[in-house]
Amino acid sequence: MKYLKRVFSTAFLLLLLTAFSAAASHPDVRIKDLADVEGVRSNQLVGLGLVMGLQGTGDRSAMATQMIRNIMSQFGISVNDKAVRSRNVAVVTLTADLPAFARPGQTIDVTASAMGDAKSLQGGTLLQAPLRAADGNVYAVAQGPLMVGGFAAEGAAGAVTKNIVTVGRIPGGAIVERNVQTTFAVGRQINLLLRNHDFTTSERMAAAINAAFGGIASPVDAGRVVVNVPAQYASSPAAFLARIEGLSLRPDTAARVAVNERTGTVVMGGNVRIGAVAVAHGNLTVRVTESPEVVQPQPFGGGTTAVQPRTDIGINESPGQFVALDSTSTVQELVDALNSVGASPRDVIAILQAIKEAGALHGELVVM
Repeated sequence: MKYLKRVFSTAFLLLLLTAFSAAASHPDVRIKDLADVEGVRSNQLVGLGLVMGLQGTGDRSAMATQMIRNIMSQFGISVNDKAVRSRNVAVVTLTADLPAFARPGQTIDVTASAMGDAKSLQGGTLLQAPLRAADGNVYAVAQGPLMVGGFAAEGAAGAVTKNIVTVGRIPGGAIVERNVQTTFAVGRQINLLLRNHDFTTSERMAAAINAAFGGIASPVDAGRVVVNVPAQYASSPAAFLARIEGLSLRPDTAARVAVNERTGTVVMGGNVRIGAVAVAHGNLTVRVTESPEVVQPQPFGGGTTAVQPRTDIGINESPGQFVALDSTSTVQELVDALNSVGASPRDVIAILQAIKEAGALHGELVVM
């Protein structure tokens, strides 16, 4: 079983890395998928609210008591703490993202997370609650029934829970009350911000725009390209930006190897090169087995039954193998070599780290 698991893991790694190696150069990608427009961004909103109508799964914290009293006072009702204690109410934190160009009257999604000791928000309804931005102003108002992607049930001697039931979502549950002014063409100039900073990609992006509209774009650094809006688009920069987003180019990235030792995942870029190096691979297996024995005394011997520990230790070391790689080795050749010696993904991680220390891995090794 362990042998089959190793073969499957190695085969999957080989298939994954072969795909990266086969596409040593990146495909053509739209500018829309490579860069963001400066000034076009979302804003985070946050608020506090009360979820009502729970089936005894709410909380009895002091926060819930105080919030219920505050709400009742708004309707001219005065109650004491004992009258408002209920497990059918929960205090929640509300979070939402106000997208760019959102206008009053439009709706956005809201996420509600329990703050107190509530066990579940299933079946609850959020009372009207304001959502504020970092400047303290109210930009949306949320209200509505929660959708919880799970359930919880419990009895006297057990409980069953599926997914997280203390977090719920209200699709379109907040109405935008105030818009945020969004400006993306200041002084007839647009800044494109690359999501992956790279000087080569920045230069290619400017060249693609200049090829379509003339000399209007220039790369400022690895993360920004400045574009001047042509005179014919001065009154409609949005139409000009829509045409820019549809242009395609071939991005470039630095040679990089990403490894995750916790999951045994190894991902290599197609630009990674391996210098001349020899790799030795061998496995050492140590197996410790505990087999306690029960020792019985002789009849009428006056002894007592005892447990005698017994430990069996077995050591198996497979012979090491050397694999030589030329200075022009590619990712595909490295994978073929490691696969030939039966290296698992976790073995590959250790081998790559050793190759990097030897100075033969020409690329950045990123440990996640």
